[in-house]
Amino acid sequence: MSARPQPDLLSEVLADLKLDSAFFFYAEFTAPWTVHSPPSCDYAPHLSSAASHLIIFHMLTSGSMYARLERGGTHVPLSPGDIVAFPHGDPHVLGNGPDIRPMEAGDTLAHVLARGLELAHFGGGGEPTGVVCGFMALDSRLGPAVLAGLPPMLKVSLRQDPSGHWLENSIRFSVSQAASTGAGSRAVLARLAETLFLETVRRYSRQSPENLSGLLAGVRDPAIAAALSLLHRRPTEDWTLASLARECGLSRSVLAARFKASLGQSPMAYLTRRRLHLAARLLASHHSSLAPSPQSAATNPSPPSTAPSSANSAFPPPATAPNRAARLSPSASACSRTRSPPRCS
Repeated sequence: MSARPQPDLLSEVLADLKLDSAFFFYAEFTAPWTVHSPPSCDYAPHLSSAASHLIIFHMLTSGSMYARLERGGTHVPLSPGDIVAFPHGDPHVLGNGPDIRPMEAGDTLAHVLARGLELAHFGGGGEPTGVVCGFMALDSRLGPAVLAGLPPMLKVSLRQDPSGHWLENSIRFSVSQAASTGAGSRAVLARLAETLFLETVRRYSRQSPENLSGLLAGVRDPAIAAALSLLHRRPTEDWTLASLARECGLSRSVLAARFKASLGQSPMAYLTRRRLHLAARLLASHHSSLAPSPQSAATNPSPPSTAPSSANSAFPPPATAPNRAARLSPSASACSRTRSPPRCS
């Protein structure tokens, strides 16, 4: 009997996108205005020194604006309720009206952090535009693999149904309360940040499936979806190509060929990488739980380490965040220059 894919395999795949931290602020621009956002790795000094996959997004709340990629991008118009996301952290430009000398977003972020999330203002005094700007740091072990099938820029609307309206209003309220230090506020913001980006990817995969590739495209192929569902739900099982093909109701050659054509690797190679990623995540969580308390460190000091320090350490020390920043974790992070992505060179 062949295995049926789970009703919502996309949710299973997106579940690998574990949020490390997030940061939001609200900006108001007046036409004409232009803002240049550098590659996401340039934000690392302002957010954290830890190495994660940083996603940039902007949600238009009022007025109008356009977005385009820095290199060869065409203007994409946005309306209130639209979200434009840059899942790979590509440099981009936002604006409204004729092109003028752009303001550098990296400088603005430093100012916002220094002033405690006061409303950011910029522009020529014309038509106002309200924008929620956000940065989400994902676990770098699985995030890039899942997001590899997304284009450098994607746009969706939240105002097409009641659930989108609710999410937009929730984000706007959370940003307005960003400076709050009430109990549980970080947890609420973290959940909303995850929900916002996952819903963005979900909506984009529905409206523009032809622009997807890799893992997210494979989810839409019934044969590959069946195999992915089994590998995601039962990663510890002693799978072979033959047993996986049998459960999917396919021959080994057909499954291997279609899987590689879509994902660029064999089912067994995909399974091996997934197991390694899951093991790394488990080790990271154990590392955190086994960290000595200040009391135990004082009573049982460890000998000084002779190993050289490294910027590529798997567990770098978290950066200190400003007290009033809308950060969701003391270890908020951005993409590391040491990973040498082309856009950050």
